[in-house]
Amino acid sequence: MTDRALAVVRAGALTTVQDQGRPGHAHLGVPRSGALDAPAAALVNRLVGNPPEAALLETTLNGCDVRPRSAVIVAVGGAPCPVTVDGRPAAWGAPVRVPAGSLLSVGTAVSGVRSYVGVSGGVAVEPVLGSRSTDLLSGLGPPPLTDGMVLPLGTPMAPHARVDVVPQPRPPAELVLRVTLGPRDDWFTTAAIHTLTTHPYRVSSASNRIGLRTEGPALERARPGELPSEGMVLGAIQVPPDGRPVVFLADHPTTGGYPVIAVVRPDDLPATAQATPGTPVRFVVVRHR
Repeated sequence: MTDRALAVVRAGALTTVQDQGRPGHAHLGVPRSGALDAPAAALVNRLVGNPPEAALLETTLNGCDVRPRSAVIVAVGGAPCPVTVDGRPAAWGAPVRVPAGSLLSVGTAVSGVRSYVGVSGGVAVEPVLGSRSTDLLSGLGPPPLTDGMVLPLGTPMAPHARVDVVPQPRPPAELVLRVTLGPRDDWFTTAAIHTLTTHPYRVSSASNRIGLRTEGPALERARPGELPSEGMVLGAIQVPPDGRPVVFLADHPTTGGYPVIAVVRPDDLPATAQATPGTPVRFVVVRHR
């Protein structure tokens, strides 16, 4: 067995392999997937000398522990967290050399939700439809990490960055999401539109890679009945029967039967990856359809 590999010692609450995802397959019923905080993932790849499309690890809340079988350069970014190598403190947000057989521990997030672990050479699991991303909804890609799993690594292609530390955005104290109303805003009352755009919501603990669920006032329908299933896009704000908005994220279904009241601008979606339960959410209309 090759020595270019990572052995998973502690998988954590939910750690998955992610890259830039598999866009362009929605017509086949395949979600986009990919790293929820794409800028953070791209940055740690740059720090270890990987190309932007290299696969890495996305942890959730309590990190993970891995042991490389050969010396590697790693960088941890996204949600701030303690990093140690064989129990000794190591840098967060900067390249770190991890000797063969040493234990890299990525700890519990101090703030935010998802940390990213880039490894020189990238995680080289078998791609599916051009991507190595784990898709929790469809089951495509590698399964979430489990203790004892061994992940193959690719060959490093470039030297790592020569920096001490790189600034990264802090997790949001308030999530401000700019939206375009529609395409089904006419399914809601004028009062519901006013509520959505003026009343603060909060991130629900039921949020995941499929969607950011919210807590707050229910949005009133202007018409009864069911909407025929139709295509869904990344950032769509779907309103299920309980009336609480759900923002569709990377692993969202490609079709749905609940009305979409608005769509979030793509530039605002990375911050949703780091919004902890209870974070205030404001929807701001920037363009009407």
